[in-house]
Amino acid sequence: MPLEHLVEYFNDRFRREHGSSYRPFVLKDGIVSGLFGPVRINSVFSPIRQTLNPTVITGHTAQIEVSNYGTQQFYENEIEYLLASDERQPTGIESIINFDRLSRTVHMLNFLTLLPSYGNLFLEVDPLHILGIKQDHGVYFGEVIAQCGLKTNNIVIVLSVHNRYVRYYKQLFSGLENYQRQGYQIGLKFDYLVEDKAVLDLIAKLSPNYVSVPAKNIDQANENDLEHLDELKRVVASVNGKSILKQVDQKKSDTLARNVNFDLVEGCYYRAIAFDYLGRQLSTHRNSVTTSQL
Repeated sequence: MPLEHLVEYFNDRFRREHGSSYRPFVLKDGIVSGLFGPVRINSVFSPIRQTLNPTVITGHTAQIEVSNYGTQQFYENEIEYLLASDERQPTGIESIINFDRLSRTVHMLNFLTLLPSYGNLFLEVDPLHILGIKQDHGVYFGEVIAQCGLKTNNIVIVLSVHNRYVRYYKQLFSGLENYQRQGYQIGLKFDYLVEDKAVLDLIAKLSPNYVSVPAKNIDQANENDLEHLDELKRVVASVNGKSILKQVDQKKSDTLARNVNFDLVEGCYYRAIAFDYLGRQLSTHRNSVTTSQL
């Protein structure tokens, strides 16, 4: 189905679900945005690459970028403040769940412009969304995925593991298991170097497909950090998962990823390679299509 038809389909679906004439999805210049009151939601994609061959892209992470009336730019950690400070937000779409669903649909539609062959889509899910849905996690979004012509196993549902949710790990992981039963892949994202044995045990129990940690919080000269990394990678490998080093923005982080044998990497250090690689691949694809039609 053409992208413009998909946008119309989801606008009509939203209208039926909420009994409103509000049409939150906008297509302009081949890019889909979502409207949440005065907030415009856009997608920013970052490639996930093979560590030893970073020109090979295995998937993309989708980050939320929002603008207030199309002027000032905000990122994920500022969204909560932006929404809380707005008093004109339509009451029918105030919830975290609806915001999460809206943003994921925007990402899904924009991901289609990266196809045909750029791997999995990594989508973060707000922990409050998982806690707010009592059963059948992923069913609603599964319908979105199917309408876009993809399958749930193309999608990696990523949970950011925060210490403030430690009391709710059991419920959060139960929700992720529901996603697994729907065919989704699962990822865990840590903003710190994992040292807690209880967290490692939870990883072993959940058996995620991917576990990521940030490069900026790892001291390569610290033997304790390297030991914790080795233990984390051992647990991830034991459940046939893959490790990702994120926020690789300089050469030393790339060297760390190679020395510690991370499976995958993500970061702006590879940006120049990405544009060059995508250009060659698309050119090669067009040439092969032209040749096959002769």
